[in-house]
Amino acid sequence: MPSQRHVPKHAAKEPGDPATTTPAPATTGKPDAPADVLQSRPARFEGLRVWLRRPGGRMLVAGLALTLVLGAAYASGKYLVPAVSEQRAGSSAPPPPTATPGGIETGDAPVPQTPPTTFSPPAGTKERPSDVLAAWAGPRAVKLNIPPVSLQAYGYAELITARTTPGCKLTWTTLAGIAKIESDHGRTGGALVQDDGKSVPAIIGPPLDGQSNRQAIKDTDGGAIDTDKTWDRAVGPMQFLPSTWKQYGIDADADGVTDVNDIDDAALTAAAYLCSGGRDLSTVEGWNAAIHSYNIPEEYRTAVFNATNDYGRRDRTA
Repeated sequence: MPSQRHVPKHAAKEPGDPATTTPAPATTGKPDAPADVLQSRPARFEGLRVWLRRPGGRMLVAGLALTLVLGAAYASGKYLVPAVSEQRAGSSAPPPPTATPGGIETGDAPVPQTPPTTFSPPAGTKERPSDVLAAWAGPRAVKLNIPPVSLQAYGYAELITARTTPGCKLTWTTLAGIAKIESDHGRTGGALVQDDGKSVPAIIGPPLDGQSNRQAIKDTDGGAIDTDKTWDRAVGPMQFLPSTWKQYGIDADADGVTDVNDIDDAALTAAAYLCSGGRDLSTVEGWNAAIHSYNIPEEYRTAVFNATNDYGRRDRTA
């Protein structure tokens, strides 16, 4: 039975309800840690937040530093997504792939446009650091049916993670696979992804009130994040619980607000969470552990794997 920090997709919604899953990532990566241990921000993320808020952070991330970091990855032509774990009895999980030794290929690495050395969006504009990936994201967003703004956020999160946590080897297709299952990339319930990265209306899951096979998680934020003062709810395009967001949330677009409803902030936060604990997502064990830490059920891991693999395969198809 999943612990309180995980709410399986099928348990977080009414039968037939299109609402997405309600992930509640753990702080330790262990499946038995309760939700209420998420109390303080880990010190290891503070340096990242400070770096992203500096005036030169956008230029450093979007330009020379990131281009250098990704040079080897781009030259290699691809990353590998690990094969699925051994199929459980009665599970619908696909068998490990055999056509591609070591795993299934994902899409091409994101390549940023080199911005001017003075790049700094004027105050009050809607420019985002991830806009340096506009040329990379545009054509594949149409092919993959992903909002360009969302795809830029996934690619940008890969770039940042490659610099701050190079051993993780996270790829944008993994984030896209999770976001597809969680909120259809910020579009569930008829929401639209705006140019600034926010979904309108905001995506808020059902109350975790113990009804209809949902877990019971009492309010942890006074309704400040999920608008519910009685029960917690998962929020945003990556469906974070308030307690988890308060600990891991990152201001990816350096606008001074750590916003769970902003795909830029949510995607980079999800990347940091998946990479926590020293995971290497280029391995079978590391990738599976990361996805299970986001949501325990095997059905969830299978769904994310299938979506991730599909995006990678289609991205490489002319």
